[in-house]
Amino acid sequence: MTLACPECEGPVRLAEPVRMSEIAQCADCSSELEVVGLDPVTLELAPEIEEDWGE
Repeated sequence: MTLACPECEGPVRLAEPVRMSEIAQCADCSSELEVVGLDPVTLELAPEIEEDWGE
């Protein structure tokens, strides 16, 4: 399955079956994307992991 990157509109390929919270990477802009919906399949920028520095 191929979807459009929400950041640059480039093609993003996902292997089926697509699963919620699956992470994909855009080949054009290298953005990490997360599957946030399945019907229809929807991609959003994946949240950045922040360090908590032991807090």
